[in-house]
Amino acid sequence: MSMIAAPLEHLDLATVLKVSQAVSGEMALDKLLDTLMRTAVEYAGAERAVLMLAREAGPRIAAEATTSSERVAVRLCDEPVTGALLAETILRHVLRARENVILDDASAPNPFSSDPYIARRQPRSVFCLPLMNQAKLIGVLYLENNVAAGAFAPARTAVLKLLASQAAISIENGRLYRNLAEREARIRRLFDANIIGIFMWDFDGGTLDANDVFLRMIGYDREDLAALRIRWTDMTPPEWRERTAEMTRELKLHGQAGPFEKEYFRKDGSRVPVLLGGATFEPGGNEGVAFVLERTELKRAEERYEQAIAAAEAGFWEWDVPKDEFFVSPKLLEMTDFAPGTRFAGRADFMARAPFHPDDRMQWERAVKELFASGGTRRTMEIRTIHGDETHWALLSGMCVRDAAGKILRWTGSATDITARKLAEQALREAQGALARANRATTLGMLGASIVHEVNQPLGAIAASAAAGSRWLSAQPPDLDKAQRALERIVNDSRRASAVVGRLRALVKRQAPRRDRVDLNEAIREVLALAQDEVRRNDILVATSLAADLPVVEGDRIQIQQVVLNLVVNAIEAMSALDGRRRQLTIGSAREDANAVRVEVRDSGPGVDPSHAERLFEAFYTTKADGMGMGLAISCAIIEAHGGRLWVGPNGSHGAAFCFSLPVLAAT
Repeated sequence: MSMIAAPLEHLDLATVLKVSQAVSGEMALDKLLDTLMRTAVEYAGAERAVLMLAREAGPRIAAEATTSSERVAVRLCDEPVTGALLAETILRHVLRARENVILDDASAPNPFSSDPYIARRQPRSVFCLPLMNQAKLIGVLYLENNVAAGAFAPARTAVLKLLASQAAISIENGRLYRNLAEREARIRRLFDANIIGIFMWDFDGGTLDANDVFLRMIGYDREDLAALRIRWTDMTPPEWRERTAEMTRELKLHGQAGPFEKEYFRKDGSRVPVLLGGATFEPGGNEGVAFVLERTELKRAEERYEQAIAAAEAGFWEWDVPKDEFFVSPKLLEMTDFAPGTRFAGRADFMARAPFHPDDRMQWERAVKELFASGGTRRTMEIRTIHGDETHWALLSGMCVRDAAGKILRWTGSATDITARKLAEQALREAQGALARANRATTLGMLGASIVHEVNQPLGAIAASAAAGSRWLSAQPPDLDKAQRALERIVNDSRRASAVVGRLRALVKRQAPRRDRVDLNEAIREVLALAQDEVRRNDILVATSLAADLPVVEGDRIQIQQVVLNLVVNAIEAMSALDGRRRQLTIGSAREDANAVRVEVRDSGPGVDPSHAERLFEAFYTTKADGMGMGLAISCAIIEAHGGRLWVGPNGSHGAAFCFSLPVLAAT
């Protein structure tokens, strides 16, 4: 191997000029590479040439030239370097040492003889040289001749060195021009895409260029632009000039500014609201580009939104979670007893200062935490606020917006004053209570004979036992044992009478609803005891199917018994007109599922017309000639107030089945 550095004076001046001119001047990079490869082959005497250009990830083959029958074929490409195209050990040496490698006879022993390419292709002469520009490696030119040894004579290598030096400069310039052209093309495509308004400006107030979107936005045309009649400083209203001056200082200092809101004067003197951002073309430069988004429709929408908020009966809030900025509408400030214009340091500040009932505040905070943790989006609940001695009610409804990762970005919601509704509900409950008591009294009146019978039985037994006891005491000698047993019967029968009277008093007296542990089976048995004489009088067979393992429920025992009593009386009445068919009343209880129990009252009467079934539970709707239409409506309200439901269905081929379910008492 020999390193050649032929002096330039050994070259013909015309050749030097021709080589230098061949790869100099401004031309497209592809044309430059084609010219370089043809010139290299022509003046170097190579049969084959490969050009590698440096890349960040390593050299890539950019061109390959071959000769055949005095014709040069150039192939431009962008391929990885492989051992199938050249001697990689030579290439690595040139890349590392940044020096030429010449093999006058590659078949003779040399430091690169072990390279697989050389062993396989057996080239005779090889010349590989780096393309350098100001100590920067631009690429590597690899040439080979497979016919003659010493093909790359000193004069030829000198020409190639000159060619490489000039080519490195031209390639680098070509790259820069191409990159610049590509960037300009991308900018121009964005500029001409007319997606948003874009204009180019200088700090003196001039508008150098603008796309159609911006021109339409401000009401000017291309003629105005060409005549230099568009000056962004003149289009800025007086009240926006101070803010615009701040943006200008920011641009000069940092090279970019915005986005920020402002307005421009249109050509006709009207105004257009915009969102503006800008940047200078280069640090410290006097020119730049601005991107402008018209906000006319958005501004109108914001105004309509603000008007809607001001006119709405509901209060609104918005919480920017990452920034912890909390906005409260004027109506919500009023509802929470804050002065107009009150601002808050964040959501926690609002929650701490708002006059929420302590229990409801904790419940709402708990609900919000669960929402944030669960990945849900909505929560709704009723909450109380304390205003002096008054309690107000509000319905809070919140919705959160999450990003793709599930992180909450915004939490918005409304608050509606439902105090009037809550007062109306309370009045309705009191009215329903009065109607329920009237309904109970009416129902008990219908069972008058049964009640009298239930009371007379223990009273008659007491009288008989008292007479018997008197006889045993009057006997000579007195029979004290029998008299004692008579007295015991008197005590037991008096307790029976007292229990009957107590049940009657509880069913008719005025009292607030209670929340007690209720054994449904026991409550059903007590109702059947009250109704048994009416059952006998109507010749009705009663069957019970009460689950032995029935869990207790929580509620008002008397109200639940009223429901059972209503259903039993309705069943008796439904079967009273039957002629020739067996009259049977079946009452059952069972578990509906793990969280609820079910009670069924079935009769063998005429059943329920399906067309009436949906309206049976409406107030004042009745299928009876003398009915009030309140019994089933009140029963339905009672069951729903206990968290259950009441429904009706057929009882096989004959009769109706009224059923209700109630939630079981949760274990503590």
